[in-house]
Amino acid sequence: MPTRHLDVPPEAAGQRLDAFLAGPLGSRSHAQRLIDAGLVRVQGAPRAKNHRVAAGERVEVSEPEPVRPAPARPIDVPIVYQDDSVLVVDKPPGLVVHPGATNPQPPSTGSDPSLPQPPSTGSGPSLVELLAGRIAGGPDPQRPGVVHRLDRDTSGLLVLARTEGAYAALQRAMARREVEREYLALVEGVPPARSGLIDAPIGRDRRVRTRMSTDTDAPREARTRFEIERTFDDRAALLRVRLETGRTHQIRVHLAAIGHPVVADPEYGNAGRFGLPRQFLHAARLVFAHPESGERVELLSALPSDLEEALGRL
Repeated sequence: MPTRHLDVPPEAAGQRLDAFLAGPLGSRSHAQRLIDAGLVRVQGAPRAKNHRVAAGERVEVSEPEPVRPAPARPIDVPIVYQDDSVLVVDKPPGLVVHPGATNPQPPSTGSDPSLPQPPSTGSGPSLVELLAGRIAGGPDPQRPGVVHRLDRDTSGLLVLARTEGAYAALQRAMARREVEREYLALVEGVPPARSGLIDAPIGRDRRVRTRMSTDTDAPREARTRFEIERTFDDRAALLRVRLETGRTHQIRVHLAAIGHPVVADPEYGNAGRFGLPRQFLHAARLVFAHPESGERVELLSALPSDLEEALGRL
């Protein structure tokens, strides 16, 4: 994304950062959104919008190009494992798993088109539709073979059944918590402990029914383990996260509940944070017993380029 360099003149010394940028960027509110998204640096370091600028300081502003609507295009879904019983894909972001899958988060980061926007397939097909004829099993014809899901803008490994027998076996393994699902998540701030267990029931939020929450009238058991892989000063931490249960939006809700939301999460955190157009959440490791042979299947997925580039900007 293009970067503008602005030098603070003597007459602007002492102004708030957002006020100083209001003129060059067109409005103070636009300046505040870019600052909150981590796209403004003073002398090479991110500063709060109430930072008082000094004469001679250099302010760098990274402004994403405005997003222009693009026609729906074919979606490449990498298949990382396949046999007669199961199929494992490395799901790209911006793709819903099955028809009718709802995602309560808004399709953009707000009314400002210059902020990063999430990837979108528009009215394109779902993963299930793209794999039609190659997956099967289960009682719902709208979601054949689906034994677990990933949110639209979460990328990574997802296993699907290809037969009724495989579907039943994978469902039993999920219920017994025998399927290992590990994610990489970049969170705002740094948790005080290197590792931990978040044991907090989740259900529909009492006030906003499209959200999941620990503040709910219908709690269901939810357990998430995490450990810190890497820190970026006190601004962010890369976590390895393991699900022990599989509630909707569980990782996103749990990390927000402990005060460290997933970076750029538009529903439970701060959209566009650090210039990211979607939440930094990737299903990086999947382990399960093969439903026919019982042999251990372990698969890994590297971080996609958009998330690697986000780490490089920190």
